[in-house]
Amino acid sequence: MFDEKLLMTPGPTMIPTRVLEIMRRQIIHHRTDNYERSFDELCENLKLVFQTKSTVMTFVSSGTGVMEAAVVNLFSPGDKVLAVSIGAFGDRFSEIAQVFGLDVQKFAVPWGEPAAPEAVREILDADREHKIKAVLITHNETSTGVTNDIKAVAALTKDTDRLLVVDAISSLGALDLKMDEWGIDVVVTCSQKALMNAPGLGFAAASEKAWAAYEKAKLPKFYWDFKKYRNGILKQSENPPYTPAISLVLAQNEAVKILLEEGLETVYARHKQAALAAQAGVAALGLSLLPEQKNSSFVITAVRPPEGIEIGKIIKDMNVSYDVMVVGGQKSLKGKLLRIGHCGYFNRFDLIKTFAALEMSLQKAGYRFEPGVSLAAVQKAFI
Repeated sequence: MFDEKLLMTPGPTMIPTRVLEIMRRQIIHHRTDNYERSFDELCENLKLVFQTKSTVMTFVSSGTGVMEAAVVNLFSPGDKVLAVSIGAFGDRFSEIAQVFGLDVQKFAVPWGEPAAPEAVREILDADREHKIKAVLITHNETSTGVTNDIKAVAALTKDTDRLLVVDAISSLGALDLKMDEWGIDVVVTCSQKALMNAPGLGFAAASEKAWAAYEKAKLPKFYWDFKKYRNGILKQSENPPYTPAISLVLAQNEAVKILLEEGLETVYARHKQAALAAQAGVAALGLSLLPEQKNSSFVITAVRPPEGIEIGKIIKDMNVSYDVMVVGGQKSLKGKLLRIGHCGYFNRFDLIKTFAALEMSLQKAGYRFEPGVSLAAVQKAFI
């Protein structure tokens, strides 16, 4: 028996009731008209969320799986790529490329800062022989609560033969990302964050330039082969090529409908308003963000703990005593950070409850502040 928690984490995130109702239904077979109609509808609606005319492929996968899929479908051993890292997941993209034998030039910035597009430009301009075939970059880095300016980075590769591959795992459906308009070549994401579903599905879309690179790529692939999935969707081969996560696909179709009913611009505005409210609550408590406020994510707020307070105990108390789950820092930031997610299916009262739990846990730990001060700040930001 599990107690129901309010998940204010970077993922998994809370799931709408309409989506849960789909998942509780009896399983159907994937080689049926019923499944195919729902899957076709999902494929078309995902194009709207990706803001692309390209085919969006669905995998039984975590986000890491589709990151790997992007690498094996685009490159050959020894290809040089620029891996831009601003945190743990940027590091992961770099590591995946290295495992598959790519020549990785890593551009890492201090955690808590975004990658300056000007710095990326300098690196690409210095590559006079054009050995760098692609830029791998994270849109929203949940380990640090920082968002990269993908539009500006895309302008550096859009009219060149270089590819731009974007990890939009925590951003797609929460932050504006115009794949076609900005000139992004591959976008990957997954189900359990802003797309408001359970973990288990990964998604990828590729531009025509990326498909041209696919034709030259020599890295081995079988399960991850983009063409098998695209051909299935285009009814040129068996669709899907392998057994899908049927219940998750049906649930994802419903979740994407909910997103589109709300309207993407409204969704983006909701995430921004929540982030600004969270930042106001943090400031009212006399705490600071890891990044500068101007660089702080609209999906997750990364907070430095008070001096002398063990943040792990605060996180545990919020979870155990008040049924509100937030998370700590990762790797070099372990024990040095509290991360509040406001991503996907949430509302203003969820954030207010989160700050109430945070205040009570901080008080019990001996941190002194005026009770209710963050709640007032959060509520004011929503008015």
